[in-house]
Amino acid sequence: ARGQGVSPTLIKSVIEVESGYDHMARSSKGAMGLMQLMPGTAQDLGVSDPWNPTENITAGTKYLSWLIRKYDGNLMKALAAYNAGPNAVDTYGGIPPYQETTNYVRSVLARLNGGGYAAE
Repeated sequence: ARGQGVSPTLIKSVIEVESGYDHMARSSKGAMGLMQLMPGTAQDLGVSDPWNPTENITAGTKYLSWLIRKYDGNLMKALAAYNAGPNAVDTYGGIPPYQETTNYVRSVLARLNGGGYAAE
């Protein structure tokens, strides 16, 4: 995480919300692993085994770091894009009006801001 300029606590928060730390998690939409990478995203990031925790976290962290840069450090937009895709965030100019995405951003931020994780 630090190598990508991202807080390890943020990554822990995303993993907890995305997969509940289940490295074999698969969503109904096909997202895979700890950080719930979509197949196309995993392929774009060069992931050969999305179920491998190291590959999954490394790729998910790179992707989230890229989104944070894309949205000029706006973490809420970056998290919304991680959940709903950058096209949705760009279309709506912010968090899209999807209940799932709104809940996702709120859940990750709650864990990040009060998550009870050990200090970094």
